[in-house]
Amino acid sequence: MQFVRFKLFGFALLSVILLANASQAARPNVVVIMTDDQGYGEFSCHGNPIVSTSNIDHFAQESVRFTHFHVSPMCTPTRGQLLSGLDAMRNGAINVSSGRTLLRPELKTIAGVFRDAGYRTGHFGKWHLGDNYPFRPEDRGFDEALWFPSSHINSVPDFWNNDYFEDTYVHNTKREKYQGYCTDVFFREAMEWIGQSDSDRPFFAYIALNAAHWPWFVPDQYRDAIREGMAAHPEVGKSLKPQQRANLVSYLAMGANIDDNIGRFDRFLEVAKLKENTIVVFLTDNGSTMGPDYYNAGMRGKKTTLWEGGHRVPCFIRWPAGLPQTHDVDALCHVQDLMPTLANLAGAEEHLPETLDGVSLKPLLEDPTATLEDRMLVVNYSRMPSFKVTYTKGNPAIPQKNGACVMWNDWRLIENRELYNVKDDPHQDHDIASQHPQIVEKMRAHLDQWWDGVKDDVLAPQRVVVGSDAENPQLLSACEWLDVFVDQQIQIRRGVEKNGAWHVQVDQPGEYEFELRRWPRESGLKLADGCPQLKVTDGTFIPGVALPIRHAKLRVGDEVVLIEEPNREETAFLARYQVEAGPIELQTYFLNKAGEEICGAYYLYVKRLSPAVAAK
Repeated sequence: MQFVRFKLFGFALLSVILLANASQAARPNVVVIMTDDQGYGEFSCHGNPIVSTSNIDHFAQESVRFTHFHVSPMCTPTRGQLLSGLDAMRNGAINVSSGRTLLRPELKTIAGVFRDAGYRTGHFGKWHLGDNYPFRPEDRGFDEALWFPSSHINSVPDFWNNDYFEDTYVHNTKREKYQGYCTDVFFREAMEWIGQSDSDRPFFAYIALNAAHWPWFVPDQYRDAIREGMAAHPEVGKSLKPQQRANLVSYLAMGANIDDNIGRFDRFLEVAKLKENTIVVFLTDNGSTMGPDYYNAGMRGKKTTLWEGGHRVPCFIRWPAGLPQTHDVDALCHVQDLMPTLANLAGAEEHLPETLDGVSLKPLLEDPTATLEDRMLVVNYSRMPSFKVTYTKGNPAIPQKNGACVMWNDWRLIENRELYNVKDDPHQDHDIASQHPQIVEKMRAHLDQWWDGVKDDVLAPQRVVVGSDAENPQLLSACEWLDVFVDQQIQIRRGVEKNGAWHVQVDQPGEYEFELRRWPRESGLKLADGCPQLKVTDGTFIPGVALPIRHAKLRVGDEVVLIEEPNREETAFLARYQVEAGPIELQTYFLNKAGEEICGAYYLYVKRLSPAVAAK
């Protein structure tokens, strides 16, 4: 009898396992891996003569490979399109800084789609879509979030003197210190989180690396193979100056470390028996930083440009259980297509928002002979204020219709005036607009229609919320000054003489404390102090200049408060102010002894002290 009961129990247990496996097979795990500032030509599978990216090459061999996949030419717009499935100019995240990185808070993200479908959701690495509530990854559908603020490690709001090694990151709204090199950390923590997954709940993981973004810090052992590759091909990058060559070695070494981590991640999936039913997407966020200086896969342009080398990137999608046949897809596709595609593959399309610019690429993944309907795509974004552009005489951070590339099959209409055919002229050397007026007219009409649909919304700034229970107190940094670029700690060390306004939404009326600082709290530096040169793990941070700061002013809306003296420690100016709820501008001013303006406070700590007292 016991034997029978054991057999029945064993059969029941086996049935549970089979049902769980069947459920899991119907609900694949999803992982999106995005690297930073690597272009199409940074991989040996695309002909790079210097590097050997064997793990990424092997991943590509097992994947469906998109050969004409496009993103935005800069970090934030690409990330916003991935997360929202909408054009950058429609979703609000259009610049890497300057108050225009914020993904509209009302938009549902890809994480929200998968969470609503019952998935666990985790983000690891670079976010770059807003550092404050309601824009943080924790606010946008992620159950688990390990990230750093703004555009790169060592940006203005990042923990002071983070240097890629043993850094302090934000973990679920709290700062925590982590051991190891940044790329290793983000993969390690992602794997640990995935390993904790319940067997009956699939996961969606977004691993967004800061590598190979400047500063080019990397464990030194990765440089040796790159130097050997350059020595074997002296014709590559032969015109580079010594410092440029050293930078290229470090940049490519960061890519070698990424490749190592891809291999480590793949082995983890295999050991955990997750590989077969996990959809893994690998792509980069924009064109190469250095491609035109050494190898650019035959394309013109690099990061920040509208040429093909600025926005055509690799995209590999692997799902052994669901996409056993590998092939190349030559159709024109875009990063905003990934949200509906992945939801479609995972059976979560019912949770997608009603309005999307992206389309599902599932037919192209499943059938090598499938095609998409004829489509035109627009690449447009807000530039850094210092950019020299030809399409406007104004501040290029302010969006303009003509700062666009319109793509239609092999045609590229750039800045609404130059036309190229990238099939016949892959390097885009010959403007043939005058030879094809009908093509230009059709693409121009599409651009006009597209601009009419976004122009009213794109000019309105997104607003960080202050005084909310979700984040109080909080730090506002200079990287959110509207249409002013101050986003690097090296700029703080240099004491750049710039100023700008924060456009915020006050959540609750009440008394607020404003703390104006030249240096962040954790630095321990005084207002008028400089700071010494600092040797860090793989480089040196320049000395910080002293500024003759004596007084300060705070503007809240239309009212300006003069602050005569700093606090006792001389690290900050403090002001308390009654603020009403609603949209408002905040601005700060550091003044010298004569009352002349030097710059704005790069760091503004805001704390709601109490609710407003009701009028009697």
